[in-house]
Formats: sequence, C-alpha cells, structure tokens
Amino acid sequence: MTKIHTLSCDIETHSSTDLAKSGVYRYCEAEDFEVLLFGYSVDGREAQVVDLANGEQMPRETLDALNDVRVEKWAFNAAFERICLSRFLGLSTGTYLDPASWRCTMVWSEYLGLPLSLMGVGAVLGLEKQKLSEGKDLIRYFCTPCNPTIANGG
Repeated sequence: MTKIHTLSCDIETHSSTDLAKSGVYRYCEAEDFEVLLFGYSVDGREAQVVDLANGEQMPRETLDALNDVRVEKWAFNAAFERICLSRFLGLSTGTYLDPASWRCTMVWSEYLGLPLSLMGVGAVLGLEKQKLSEGKDLIRYFCTPCNPTIANGG
C-alpha cells in the first residue's frame, strides 16, 4: 500500500439544524446529521466521489489518512470539513480530528486578497473548471431542512 502524503477533500452534508444560525458544531450534532458525498483526491491524482448516501464506502486507506496527522488534509473551509468528518468517523462530541494536519484553502484565498467563496475564487482566477452555480440550488434542495407546508404547496 502506497503512503498518502496529501488528501484534498470536499463533503456535502445534511442536517435539520440551520448551519448559518447555529454554527458547525451544533449543525453536526443534530440527530439526523449525515455526510452525503465525500469528494477527494489523493496526492493530486484524479478526484473521486464516494456516494455515502447510497451506501458506498470510503476506501480504508482514505479513512486511515483522515486520522493520520502525518497526512496533510486540504479543504476550502477546512474547519467545516474537519468537524463534520469527526462526527462521521464516530468521534464523541467535543472530540475532533487534530487540526494540526489540516490546511484551509479559504484562508489562503483570504491571505491573497481573493474572495471567501469558492465560486468567487474561481471567477476571479478565471479557472477553466469552476463551482457550478446550479450546485448551490441542488445543495439547498437536498441538504437543508424542508418545510412540509411549503413543499406540499402551502
């Protein structure tokens, strides 16, 4: 088995708790919190997506890398990923993955005077592949609590 040096990751989650109102800790402590998708790249190789919501399993070496402080983990808004993945991995409330091995590309973006949103960074840098604006609508639809009165026509 090859040693992983860097792990870049992005997750999509669901919780009945409003993230904007409650913050990441309460958000992931909700009884119905779950990680739906886990996107990752090992050592800069092609990105992979694990559809956890449909029963796919993360590879053992990737799970091990999340717990290994020698592996550099990269994410945009790394604190969110780290706290949510701590819950996903079954760590008890108040116990989280060690932040020492996490690197936050959002912080690096701010340091360079770039926007604090992934979409904004992609637009400013003119990246060929950018975050899709439709993605925000899909995330809102699938990952936020639904008001049954509104969903059923009011």
